[in-house]
Amino acid sequence: MGVLRKLWIALAVTSVILSTVLAEFPTTSDAKCNCYLTNTTTKNWFSRHKFFDFRNMSQYVNVPGPAQNPSAASDAGVASSYFESADWTNFWSLQRWNNSLMMRGNSDVTGSDATVLMVNSPSNVYFENNKDTKAASKTYMTMRTVRHQDFQSAAEFESGSGNYHYLSIRMLARTRGASGAITAMFTYRGAQSLQSVQEADLEVRTRDPSSSIQYTNQPSWNANGDIAGATKNITQPGKVNWNDWQYHRMDWTPGSTNWFVNGQLVSTISFQAPRDPSQIIFNAWSDGGSWSGNMSVGSEAYLQIQWIDVVYNNTDPAIGFKPTATNGKCGSICSIDETKTVGTPVLITTTPQNPSGGQSGSNPGSPGSPSGGQACFAAKYGQCAGKNWNGCTGCAAGTTCRFQNDYYSQCL
Repeated sequence: MGVLRKLWIALAVTSVILSTVLAEFPTTSDAKCNCYLTNTTTKNWFSRHKFFDFRNMSQYVNVPGPAQNPSAASDAGVASSYFESADWTNFWSLQRWNNSLMMRGNSDVTGSDATVLMVNSPSNVYFENNKDTKAASKTYMTMRTVRHQDFQSAAEFESGSGNYHYLSIRMLARTRGASGAITAMFTYRGAQSLQSVQEADLEVRTRDPSSSIQYTNQPSWNANGDIAGATKNITQPGKVNWNDWQYHRMDWTPGSTNWFVNGQLVSTISFQAPRDPSQIIFNAWSDGGSWSGNMSVGSEAYLQIQWIDVVYNNTDPAIGFKPTATNGKCGSICSIDETKTVGTPVLITTTPQNPSGGQSGSNPGSPGSPSGGQACFAAKYGQCAGKNWNGCTGCAAGTTCRFQNDYYSQCL
């Protein structure tokens, strides 16, 4: 009996261990999460979560023809009503700005040596059917850039808020099309001078090998040339290419930016890591400059996205920044990394923890507030930034926040 008893105990312990290892965290909703903890070796805390799913948008499929002149590109309407819905406009804003002022300005200030007029067009962002063999989704969102005879039409959308202060943002995406284009996902904080810009970039240059991606904490150059340590051009591990569907992730945390491809860390840059609240931007563009190259007339390139997933902190008062749990601790801690359903968080613990013990999103916000990440937008000609400014930092559709002086920026 002693031997049998020991065997039974051993089997029981093994069963408990296996059940623990194989246990799944329960799915939950964002309303029930106080904080989000990411799965890197250092604890990174965030306050809010937002998921944008473009895989089942059949009712919004519409591929507009490219606008044939700069005015038509800028004035074009949205490709579908989704881009006028609250789900989109509470977070994002399609852009219409052009680079005409940059082309006339000093490149040491603007960072531009463009040779082609580039115009962002809302109609260059649209949904289309996924015609892949064994397609994993019914649809995806496309951002298109087209080289016309006299100009380049481009695509860009920005977060309405410019106060994202650390985040982990992911997308399932691919880049396709002609040489000479850039597709990008990045954070951005503008400034009056190039050297004061704060920006963390993931960029694909379609003239590069399809295994190569550029990761940068801007600025990457100044009047003396390239800035050492600001950028890395990475050859992706294995046989992966940016023209195939890839899971891209960028973690911007205090003192560092980390980039992942298909779950594998591929680049870390601590030098010039952004410090201050910033916007989130996605774009597809070319301007004929030395960075992008020049696309052939009539050619097109695309950033195609199945979904975007982001956990973040935000200093906008309407969104919230500090924990609402007892004594400033997170009582319900969730994860978007441990889930089996992308975009759906899981509850990993209800044991209260102090988020200040983690390195990155210290002071995470209050996920339970009803705003749900909604940003406010200033009307055209309204103020959108400046020292001591506590109002809206987003701009109404068709306008962009333009720096005037240290105390005043205006929606133009």
